[in-house]
Amino acid sequence: MKLITHNMLTSKCLKGVMTGYPLAINATDVKITEVDFNPEFITRVIPKLDWEVLWHAANSIGHSEGLPKSIEPKFEENEDFLKKAHKILLEVEIEEGHLTCPESGRQFPISKGIPNMLLTEAEVQ
Repeated sequence: MKLITHNMLTSKCLKGVMTGYPLAINATDVKITEVDFNPEFITRVIPKLDWEVLWHAANSIGHSEGLPKSIEPKFEENEDFLKKAHKILLEVEIEEGHLTCPESGRQFPISKGIPNMLLTEAEVQ
């Protein structure tokens, strides 16, 4: 699971959960795979992200080094920043572990890079 995906996941469909965001990450296996740098894509996606959540997610798996805690004005002109954002969004991937709902504590396994967010019938609102 890439951190770009994590930034958009919520457990809001669980009974009794109002927000379910952000999900905590417990990674047991993280891999890095090189992906061609696409500054246009990164520039378009950054405004759609919750940057603070992304930074905390990267930090929780030990990959926040050099990544600023907040987005600078005119970030699209800073190639170094865009490359760091690219790496954390598209190259770092959680292979194994689990996500935890901040409100209910419900854990969702991550296996082979895929988070299993399926709920039982009794868990659905």
